[in-house]
Order: sequence, then C-alpha cells, then structure tokens
Amino acid sequence: MRMTTQKQLLESVPKRLFIGGEWRHSSSGATFPVHDPATGAVLCEIADGSIADGAAALDAAVAAQASWAKVSPRDRSELLRTAYEMLVARTEDFALLMTLEMGKPLAEARGEVAYGAEFFRWFAEEAVRVHGRYAVAPNAATRLVTMKQPVGPVLAITPWNFPLAMGTRKIGPAIAAGCTTVVKPAHETPLTMLALAGLLEEAGVPAGVVNVVTTTHSSEVSGPIIADPRLRKLTFTGSTAVGKRLVAQSADQLLRVSMELGGNAPFIVFEDADVDAAVAGAMLAKMRNIGEACTAANRFYVHESVAEEFATKLAARMGGLTVGKGTKKGVDVGPLITGKARDDVHALVEDAVAAGARAVVGGQIPSGRGNFYPPTVLVDVPSTARVFGEEIFGPVAPITTFRTEAEVVSAANATEYGLVAYVFTRDNARVIRVSEALDFGMVGINQGIVSNPAAPFGGVKHSGFGREGGFEGIEEYLETKYVGIAL
Repeated sequence: MRMTTQKQLLESVPKRLFIGGEWRHSSSGATFPVHDPATGAVLCEIADGSIADGAAALDAAVAAQASWAKVSPRDRSELLRTAYEMLVARTEDFALLMTLEMGKPLAEARGEVAYGAEFFRWFAEEAVRVHGRYAVAPNAATRLVTMKQPVGPVLAITPWNFPLAMGTRKIGPAIAAGCTTVVKPAHETPLTMLALAGLLEEAGVPAGVVNVVTTTHSSEVSGPIIADPRLRKLTFTGSTAVGKRLVAQSADQLLRVSMELGGNAPFIVFEDADVDAAVAGAMLAKMRNIGEACTAANRFYVHESVAEEFATKLAARMGGLTVGKGTKKGVDVGPLITGKARDDVHALVEDAVAAGARAVVGGQIPSGRGNFYPPTVLVDVPSTARVFGEEIFGPVAPITTFRTEAEVVSAANATEYGLVAYVFTRDNARVIRVSEALDFGMVGINQGIVSNPAAPFGGVKHSGFGREGGFEGIEEYLETKYVGIAL
C-alpha cells in the first residue's frame, strides 16, 4: 500500500549502504543529495560510498558465494517468487519513489514496477530449469557430462532511467543462477534500489547475496572491484562511452561481461503501413519514459507517399501531451533527469533547425523551474544533422523521407549502434527481408515496444553484447563445466 504522504515514503527508504546484510554509513561519513528533477529540490541525503565500502561489499559477496551456490534451485526460485509478490503489492510506493527521483509520470512508473517485477517472476521459473547434458563419446570409451554452475560474484552497474527494472533484470538471473552481487545504482536515482534491497532482505535473501553501494564516485569505487580477481562477472547498462571503458578494465581479469549500451533506433514507416497504427507505435517508441530510453525511436524514416500524413498526425498527438511534474494528475511528460540533459536535447534541435529542419511542434525550452522539454516533431531533417547521428534521450522526433526499401535499410544501418529498429508494413515478405537485413539485435514489427522479460534483450555493434531476459538471460550468469568419465 502507498505510504500516507511523500514525506513518509522518503523517510521509510534506507539512506545507508547495504553490505553483508547490514545497513551501514559510508566509511568516510560522507553523504550526497538526491534531487527532484521537476523542481530541483533536495529529496533527502544518502550515504556516499567510498573505495573501502566497495571493497567491503565485494568481501561480503565473496563470503556468501559458496553457500549461496549450494542453495537448492527451488529455494532460490521461491525467494524470487516472494520478492515478485511483495513488489507487486507495493506498486504504488515504488512508483511514487521513482517519479520523485527520476521524474517519469506515475502511470509510467507503475508500468515500470509491473515490468521490473516480471523479471523476478520469470527468473523464479528459470531457476529450476537450468539443464546440463549427458552424451556418449564417439569412441564409446568416455561419457561426456556437461553441467551448469554459477559464474560467481557479480558487479552490476545500473542506470538512472529505469531505476527498478534495470536492477531486477540483473539481480533476478543472478539470484536464480546462484550468484552473489554488488549493485552500484546511478547516483541520480539511488532510492529505488535501496528500497529494493530492503524488500529483498525482507523476502529472505541471505546476507551478502545482494549488496548495494550508492556513490558519487562511480569509477573510483567500481575500478578496484573490477580489478579484484575474486569478481567473476561485470554487467552494465548505460552509455557506450562508459561501457567501452569498463570492458577495457574488465580485460585484466578476463571477466564475463554483458553490456547493454547506447542506441540510435530507426523507426521505418513503409508506404503500405497502417499510418494510424504507425503513429500509435511511434508514440510508444518515442515517448516511453520521456524519450529517455536506449530503445527510444531516434530517427524516423517515413515513405514520401505517407510522410505528410504521418508527420501531421504525430505532431497532433505529441502537441496534445501535458508536460509537468510526474506526480500531478493528467501529466503525460515529466522532466528530463538534469538541466544538462535538457540543454543537450535542445542543442540537437537547434542544430537540426539551423541545418534546414522545421519544428512542427515544440522546440523551445519552457520558462520556470524543472528540467522540462516539450514534445517536439522536426520535419525536413537533413541526414547530416546531429540529431540523426547521436542518441537524443529526450522527447524529440526527427523525420525524413525515403523512396525505396534498399535506400531506407542502408540509411537505418548507417550507424555504429545496433540495439533496436522498428518497422511498420503490411507486407509479410518485406517483414522477413527487412528484419534479416537490419543490423540490430532486436526488431519491432508493427509495434512500438519490444522489451519483454520473456525475450532476449540486447544489441550488436556499439550497442553492446550479451542478452538480458528470455531463456538466454540466465546463461549470462552460468559457466559450462565438462566432465569426462572413462569407462
């Protein structure tokens, strides 16, 4: 149930580090503020973890690893199922907490709780379905046995844009596989992860299995953990630039690594598409999470025969959205995470307009407090504009036109990123051709959302490697051991 007031909710969230089953102050005694992006107000102060705290968290994870790996799959499954049920029961609290620290409207925050909780339910089911293999060697002199075992202690670094779901997407399979974790949430949105740690403790997850270190010194705290030979896996969701640095750091210990990095998603509307369905899909692909998602549609390629209709209808939908503080009734679009993020988005819009694009709706920073930016539709955008080459991470939809299938596939693939692409068409043969030709880890056909706990989420090229969710998700936390038995 929701707390009576926002004040009571914030007071209920632990403000300390969670290490070895204990809530601790930072070893340095330092704290840092968590801000409301809608007003700039300080919500609270929380512990600012140090290098020593990171080391203590890894010590706790290492100490718990052997015993946790021996816990039966059924018991691990039941813990995840309990956590799932508790999380669903506390939807309103977690939704409000995310809205306060990240800015997304309450309706979207509730959606994230439902989505994030599903990772606990999915991996509760996968925990009891980890299989090995038995085979007879070709010469029949040996029996070949393969078994799956937990990788070992994991460092999970999560982003600010989905403060709950990006945590459950990593913690869920780690628990299911028998791995312990050190979680370092983004300093912009640490409260949701601290609340989740409290929930997992209450659900019965043993001390040291999940540890949370909040800090404003991310690289300083993470670096020694990554360099420690006892760590066996690194999983990160965030920017490509940071991901590259982490991969380089992980090389010394040859860590198992999974990276979910940046995106530059093309949204392709063919001449035979249902335009109204494409507009509805575009609203989901562009405006989910205020556009602050790696899966957000970043470049709109619309066939010249339907471009005017699509742009007009999209602009009407975008212009009809209400911008404001996410806790207020009727608000569709909350603030961006920081003032710098808003300024960066606006700079992309200004660059496009200077290059010849036209803002059909939006395009100006509103006055007043908060990091707000209006939903914006740009038309006649030249392919050389920065907005087509860089991840926008905001509510801006740049549109250009195309003539042929080959032309648009080539344009869509002309990026270093390869996370997701969206295609709208009623031609089934084209669905197969284009899906196979697109250099992306995921393709959404006639839909604006592809994320699903039952599906393998991940990209190619500079969007990273490894998969989260689906049957493949737990494999990222398991090693394969072969045992040869001579007869």
